[in-house]
Amino acid sequence: MDKMTPLRPVPSLVAIAITLIIWFVIPVPEGVTPNAWHLLALFVGTIAAIIGKAMPIGALSIVAIALVALTGVTNPGKPGAALNDALSGFSNQLIWLIGISIMVSQSLNKTGLGARIGYYFISLFGKRTLGIAYALAIAETTLAPVTPSNTARGGGIIHPIMRSIADSFNSKPEPGSTEKIGRYLSLVNYNINPITSAMFITATAPNPLIVALIIKGTDPSIEFTWGMWAIAALIPAIVSLIVVPLVIYWLYPPEIKSTPNAPVFAKDKLRELGPVSLSEKITLAVFALLLVMWAGIPAFFLGEGWVVNPTTAAFIGLSILLMTGVLSWEDLLKNKGAWDTVVWFSALVMMATFLGKLGLISWLSQTVGGAIDNLGIGWIGGTILLTLVYVYSHYFFASTTAHITAMFAAFFAAGLALGAPPALLGLILAFASSLMMSLTHYGTGTAPIIFGSGYVTLTEWWKTGFILSVVNLIIWITVGGAWWKWLGYW
Repeated sequence: MDKMTPLRPVPSLVAIAITLIIWFVIPVPEGVTPNAWHLLALFVGTIAAIIGKAMPIGALSIVAIALVALTGVTNPGKPGAALNDALSGFSNQLIWLIGISIMVSQSLNKTGLGARIGYYFISLFGKRTLGIAYALAIAETTLAPVTPSNTARGGGIIHPIMRSIADSFNSKPEPGSTEKIGRYLSLVNYNINPITSAMFITATAPNPLIVALIIKGTDPSIEFTWGMWAIAALIPAIVSLIVVPLVIYWLYPPEIKSTPNAPVFAKDKLRELGPVSLSEKITLAVFALLLVMWAGIPAFFLGEGWVVNPTTAAFIGLSILLMTGVLSWEDLLKNKGAWDTVVWFSALVMMATFLGKLGLISWLSQTVGGAIDNLGIGWIGGTILLTLVYVYSHYFFASTTAHITAMFAAFFAAGLALGAPPALLGLILAFASSLMMSLTHYGTGTAPIIFGSGYVTLTEWWKTGFILSVVNLIIWITVGGAWWKWLGYW
């Protein structure tokens, strides 16, 4: 008999109760339409169910789509139109960009290219423990543009490499042994993951959602393209990737500081992988082609007529992998993560979009912005306050997607109401949406994988996460702000 996955009673009842209270008990505020308020009830209930893990997020998204269509909150009295509204998220190009990119990234594991890249950098820089840390950071950064799942990248590709290195030095996940090198490398393994996730639109699944929310909340002339995002992140990310391993080294210095055998170990692993296969070469060529198209290089040299839509580029890359046999259709059908992402992204983007269309986000931003404005701290102080509240509220979330969906649009709109430059505010909140992952052992999907390996205690994890959150915010707001000013973004 097939294994059933029923509703979890307690979180389901809590989510239902929250929805009904907002819908029927709390009066509709002045300036808000009943439809907008009722959609907010469904939205908040959905987020509560996601946080409480009442059901898998994809299943919850199907329920949310059904409820929006059934209640007609987006288009009262027109069932057909309401259903079209409920399904409108599936036509969003950014959703398909991330879904197809996840499918493309399957080739990293299937061909062994991901592991080869990791061991290659360790063979070059691994003579000291700090060098291994930077090798892991460089490998993550290399994989990030074409790996939209930060969990697959940090937990599925880099973490096994990190563990094999720790094991080679007999550093086990147990007291008295992990201090040798495992604890340090584990903390580096995790805390570079939020940084690489912030570097590219295609480096983690929620980033396209952020782009969609920014575009909807600003003048359409403000473009957040793949290239613009990558250039904006470049300098602060490099600084963070240099500083973070040093800060962790200061907090928890490894007992083993010299690792002359690590490059030898990495070269042995590369020999086990054998010569670079044809499938690896094709995968590498596809990734290079995708980066060229996403960065807009053809248009730069050949003119606007050569612009390739990012989602179209992703489909081209996937088509090449399918036609060459690097990936099969069966591989794609088995990729539950990709299809799951398309479904839940579609539902959440749809609800967030109609909250904006119905005026709820505008009302909320004016309310929050007005309260901050009364403090008399100006747009600079207001932006910093909004960012701090946004980041540290992640202690209450086990999903970056839920957090971003629940808070990003309102906080972005509130900052605009305070007079913050749209591009500056958008970039700070966008990058903070990844950097906040560092805080807890449940902050993103990568966290339980690496924390669960046992090299780091809970106290060590939280202490490191908080300190690095402060360090990264300072870097990205100061260095990043100056860099974006020089680029003319604000």
